[in-house]
This record gives sequence, C-alpha cells and structure tokens, in this order.
Amino acid sequence: MLSAQTVITSPTSNADFRCSLNYSDRFVRRKRLHTDCGMAFLLDLDKATNLKHTDQLKLDDQTLIEIIAKPEMLAEITGDKMLEYVWHLGNRHTPAQVEAKRILIQHDHVIEHMIEHLGGSITHITEPFMPLGGAYGHGRTHSHEHVKSIHAHTH
Repeated sequence: MLSAQTVITSPTSNADFRCSLNYSDRFVRRKRLHTDCGMAFLLDLDKATNLKHTDQLKLDDQTLIEIIAKPEMLAEITGDKMLEYVWHLGNRHTPAQVEAKRILIQHDHVIEHMIEHLGGSITHITEPFMPLGGAYGHGRTHSHEHVKSIHAHTH
C-alpha cells in the first residue's frame, strides 16, 4: 500500500486525487484513508497534524492527493450580539468558523441552547467546516505549557 509522509500546505500543482474528510477526521497522524474514488493509502506523519482544506498529501510514488473539507451537520449562529456569542464560544474552547454575519459550530445541543438563551438564532445546515486555528497558530493542539510558576502553591 502506498503511504503519505509529506503534507504540502501551499500547493502549486494540481492534485491527482481528492480525499474528502470531515473536521474531526482532518486531525490525524497515522491512519488508513481512501481517496474519493476508493484508492486506499496510509497516512503516516511524524506528529498529529490538522489537515486543512486544499492541503495536499504526497504519496511514495509522488502522487498528490488534495484534502477536501467534507460537508457535515453544523449549527449556524446569527443574531444581534455576535461578539458576545463569540466570547462565550471561545470561553468554552469551541471550534468556530467566524464569518461577517454568522458563526458556524459543530452540532452541540448544550452550546446551541446557551446561544439561544443569549438571544441568538440557530439554524442547522450542512456545509464544510473550516474553523479558525488557535490563538497561537497551533490549530487544535493544546500548546501552552503546564509548569509551576512563582504563584503556584498547594493548599
């Protein structure tokens, strides 16, 4: 089986095949995947990676496979207090695709109820999900260190 060990994040060539993955499947290190036409290959990266829409994987034989963000069930948030909604989503570390007139999140009835309680409207839609990366550019990884500071103490 062919394997991919290289991710091309700013491709300049057209891909030979496409591989459509939903948001959760795009965070991966090692997994057997299939192109949209059914060709199997092994993704074998050094570390867990957040594959983005239009990234390409290079197989052993130099074949290029384009990653496509697969449409999935999402909650579309709209309303008059968008900054407040974004603050609450960020406070809960909820992945969010923030746009000018709407916010998209994965379906979550608890978060949706909170947004409705704040006056927002929820519409369920099916679209590709491409949320913003983390504040430090690390996507889904938890990047800050957990070390003791001079303020750390036990009770």
